[in-house]
Amino acid sequence: MNKKILIVDDEEDILNFLELVLREKGYDVETASGGHEALTKAQIERPDLVLLDVMMPQMDGWEVLKLLRVDEATASIPVAMLSARTEAKDRVQGLQEGAIDYICKPFSLQELLGKIEAIFAQVEGA
Repeated sequence: MNKKILIVDDEEDILNFLELVLREKGYDVETASGGHEALTKAQIERPDLVLLDVMMPQMDGWEVLKLLRVDEATASIPVAMLSARTEAKDRVQGLQEGAIDYICKPFSLQELLGKIEAIFAQVEGA
């Protein structure tokens, strides 16, 4: 069975690009362009991984992450933060809030795919 990844980003170019690449790699992909949509899709679709942008209008990635963690239905879904904010304090915050990884933009495709594979390996080994 294919792994399902939910990509959450308010930049349509990034959503489309990641969706295309991840589908090509054999993943099932869902996308959301904002926090509220992301929470709904996470509850309905139960993805194996959420790639979550930090800086979004209305509800930022930190808020989405907190809400995913307090909902029993989504609490165990691994979340990797995607962000142009590269400061150590942001990475630390992401991990402390319950993200499994923090991927800085711009990232190389190889880096992203490697991290996704590592996350799935880590989750399956847990």
